Amino acid sequence: MRNLEVMNLTPLLTLEGDSLTETGWHSPPRYYTWTIGCQMNKADTERLESALSQLGFVAARGPADADVIVLNSCVVRQSAEDKVVGAITSFKPLKTRQPQRVIALMGCMVGPRTQQLEKQFPFVDAFMRPQQYGPLLNLVGERLGIDWEGCLGPLAPLHPQVTAYVPIIHGCDEMCSFCIIPYRRGREVSRPILELTREVELLVHRGVQEVTLLGQTVDAYGNDLSDKPDLADLLYAIHDIEGLQRIRFLTSHPRYMSERIVRAVADLPKVCEHINLPFQAGDDDVLQRMRRTYTRDDYRRLISTIRTIIPGVSLSTDVIVGFCGETEEQFQRSVDLLEEVHFDKVHIAAYSPRPGTIASHAMPDDVPHEEKERRKRRLEEVQERIATAINLGCVGQEVEVLVDGREKGRWKGRTRTDKLVFFDSEKDIVGRLVEIKVEKSSPWALQGSII
Repeated sequence: MRNLEVMNLTPLLTLEGDSLTETGWHSPPRYYTWTIGCQMNKADTERLESALSQLGFVAARGPADADVIVLNSCVVRQSAEDKVVGAITSFKPLKTRQPQRVIALMGCMVGPRTQQLEKQFPFVDAFMRPQQYGPLLNLVGERLGIDWEGCLGPLAPLHPQVTAYVPIIHGCDEMCSFCIIPYRRGREVSRPILELTREVELLVHRGVQEVTLLGQTVDAYGNDLSDKPDLADLLYAIHDIEGLQRIRFLTSHPRYMSERIVRAVADLPKVCEHINLPFQAGDDDVLQRMRRTYTRDDYRRLISTIRTIIPGVSLSTDVIVGFCGETEEQFQRSVDLLEEVHFDKVHIAAYSPRPGTIASHAMPDDVPHEEKERRKRRLEEVQERIATAINLGCVGQEVEVLVDGREKGRWKGRTRTDKLVFFDSEKDIVGRLVEIKVEKSSPWALQGSII
């Protein structure tokens, strides 16, 4: 699943202006959240914020104004873990200044045993595994003198934006040798279709027009449910919700991307013609060491099927360079696959061993750091050339854009194929579907004018 940027980092660095007293919390109490990682982490944070809001909390302007500070962590890459450690450490002075303040750590840094984290961060009050909000809510409930379980309704965001994430399956059963996620998020657990339909209806009632269905392996949805629905069944179930304009989903796994799911994308007008399908490596031996359960040719055939059934589909992918034992020849096969498929977007990462994974204790990390970075730059150069050509082909076309906000004084939104578009308008058009004529392009975005 694609990593997001660190959010709320600027307020993190501003520790002045603390208005708290030593005797207790504000009235009403205030929370502050800091999140790094994938879309699932962002969704988890939004759901915790919903729980706190239902308990009477309001969002603080920054961490220094908050009674409860929550950090949602990611450890997929060492760089992400380093940012989490830096963030936690920077909050320590706030805890020292106001001991009544609660600091909580959640997300994938928190495993089933927290003793090491408790020693490393003794000023942290609560540790929560993904989606397990109980430790913090128990503490908050005790402070407020309330039974939090009796106070909470659905955890869908109370004040969502135009677009919203909806987790449909938690955990992962794949056990890829490079990945720590199954050890931190647990086994796959799908949410029932009726529960998800009601949540999407609630989100639409609150103003959402586009939902993205989330899962570490989203197309494995339903395998663990007694009636064995699949992702296609869920797409059909929520498609006719009145007021819902668009549906997306990620992240998919080639093993579960069935023709039935692909045909649902083609047949349902609200489902956007964009599929994220990580291939991770272009060489069969590397894929086998990664425990990816498909071959290069399996993947190529699947891409051919998708493009045959969904003409004009856009494709994004993830790829890892410098995995254990990857030779230059094996790396070149990843380059060749990018050149052949022509993905619209590619997220490229240099392999980073994660303690506790199969690869970390069974395979040597034998590709030098400098070589990993060279390979990463090489793929980035290839993809930039490919994306430049693809987006240049959009110039002169008319595209439908869902307007989701402003950036640097311009309106922005995404096409059905997930391309970012910037344009100007004197009207407030957030939340509207508009037709844009594309006039300029870059590898990363399009620019145009409202028709």
